[in-house]
Amino acid sequence: MKIKFSNYLLVAVLQARLAVCREVNMKIQLSDHFTYRRLLRFVFPSVIMMVFTSIYGVVDGLFVSNFVGKDAFAAINLVMPFLMIFGGVGFMFGTGGSALVAMTLGEQKKERANQYFTMIIVGTIVTGAVICIIGCIIMRPVAIWLGAEGDIIDDCVLYGRIMMIFNIAFMLQNAFQGFFITAEKPHLGLITTVAAGLTNMVLDALLVAVFSWGVAGAAIATGLCETVGGIIPLVYFLSPNKSLLRLVKTKIEIKSILRACWNGASEFVSNTASSIVGIVYNFQLLKYAGADGVAANGVLMYVQFIFIAMFVGYAMGGAPIIGYHYGAGNTDELKNMFKKSNIIMGIAGSIMTVLAFTLAGTLAKVFVGYDAELFAMTKHAFRIFSLAFIFSGFTIFASSFFTALNNGGISAAISFLRTFIFKMAAVLIMPLFWELDGIWWSVTAAEVFALVISFIFLVAYRKKYKYI
Repeated sequence: MKIKFSNYLLVAVLQARLAVCREVNMKIQLSDHFTYRRLLRFVFPSVIMMVFTSIYGVVDGLFVSNFVGKDAFAAINLVMPFLMIFGGVGFMFGTGGSALVAMTLGEQKKERANQYFTMIIVGTIVTGAVICIIGCIIMRPVAIWLGAEGDIIDDCVLYGRIMMIFNIAFMLQNAFQGFFITAEKPHLGLITTVAAGLTNMVLDALLVAVFSWGVAGAAIATGLCETVGGIIPLVYFLSPNKSLLRLVKTKIEIKSILRACWNGASEFVSNTASSIVGIVYNFQLLKYAGADGVAANGVLMYVQFIFIAMFVGYAMGGAPIIGYHYGAGNTDELKNMFKKSNIIMGIAGSIMTVLAFTLAGTLAKVFVGYDAELFAMTKHAFRIFSLAFIFSGFTIFASSFFTALNNGGISAAISFLRTFIFKMAAVLIMPLFWELDGIWWSVTAAEVFALVISFIFLVAYRKKYKYI
């Protein structure tokens, strides 16, 4: 298995290097007309960027599960939803801010765009510091409230507090992902993320597998890789560069920062809602299947991170294009991006569903193959869960589309309904009729309802934005 994993990693790195070479040779600008080939080439670095970002937690789980045990694995899965709430704050600054900056660039106001960019990064740093302090203080009572018992409490607290120490870097990393794209330098974001991802993998192997530092080693490995992902872009944008963006001297305008935050509220809402729902899922799983249910769901979530990251990466890569042409008043390109993006989401979602269903046994074995009962539960759950990917791409793009149009309210509504209302209702109601299987089916049911509501919003606003 180690040989196979190394081969996959090598292929990913080679593909990333190929993308960088192509980007250097054929520069793509936001103002361009985007064919399928040009669009996919532009968003590819963002997709790989998000995949590698999602791998951080996956690698932690993989090493902890196989080298520390399923109780430690369950501990990480219990505290992870709480930690991801704070990651959503970084995405809020980055996604909402990059949409505002892209629109400002489209209006040919480069100096003002750089001022917005600087304000948002400063806001990210200050907010990250406050969250770090609060998170460390409340980690133990939070772990107990999440359902942790015995030794699992200590593992939750240890992992969570170490992750909080690196929170500023984590939020910066998430924020800069969107700005690299807006700066027309997605390949640099890709290089940074690949470097951070490789750092995490190497350190996990060293600290968890070799030195046997357990959950602490996994947390330190992830924290250091987040530091790599957050500091490198900070240094780049502080230095003279050839991109569209630079960090400059500017007055801090709270109103502008709040505007960006409101526009990116959908990403924060999505992360927060997903985390709260994840906590409820863990409560339900503890009720119907015990700690093994939490561990099985952890495997689903880890793999989901990678699959969903592809949709999120595409949405993130495409959003600056949409925002730019909206700011420039180019409705023809809006129509072009809307049509092509939905076709891509449909094809990608179908492929992902087939892959997830086919590879369910293999992926379950990688994480929990050491426990026959847990393996059987995870494999069964994964095959049910795989159907959700058919629908999720459309709703993720719809939310991102409205963010790019600087309509944060509609974007947040789609995200909130998808990640909170529908999933919460499904996971609470469906187990009453189908018990444990009801929990596994709840995600797919929620995605179907989210697709319907996204369609309603897209039809309702088609005349205002003229994307159809």
